[in-house]
Amino acid sequence: MKAMVSENEFLLHSLIMGVFIPFVYDILRIIRRVIPHGSFWVSVEDMGFWGYCAAEVFLLMYHESNGTLRWFAVIGAMTGIFLYRKLVSSFFVKYGSRVIAWVLELLGKGLGLLVRPFRLMGRKAGGSARRLAGRQKRFLKNKLKFFLKVIKMNLKT
Repeated sequence: MKAMVSENEFLLHSLIMGVFIPFVYDILRIIRRVIPHGSFWVSVEDMGFWGYCAAEVFLLMYHESNGTLRWFAVIGAMTGIFLYRKLVSSFFVKYGSRVIAWVLELLGKGLGLLVRPFRLMGRKAGGSARRLAGRQKRFLKNKLKFFLKVIKMNLKT
């Protein structure tokens, strides 16, 4: 009886793992929709994802069945993947990416409002700095002309 309970438990854990793997990949898909990636970074993310999934599956098999591959566990994981992909995945990615993009847009607008006074002060200070730099430039130019005249006069004598 105990063996049957542990095998049913193992099947349930496999089914949960089958739901968890595409869920994590959907999170990656949402991030890619919100923040576009180049093909290099997509490949790096995919390699990391598949390495993570392999480790999770290995640990599940190791802890639940002493590393023995059980076909009912594979079928349970495939069933979890199939059910998640058919029932949840497209909805989760579509609306999850919209919500995250909307939140990021709101955060950007909020930060823009917070930064606006500093940006305005920077523009005013920048204009003052440019005027001051122009004055210093003219002052230095006049001083240089004066010294050149003095040098020329001293060379003639």
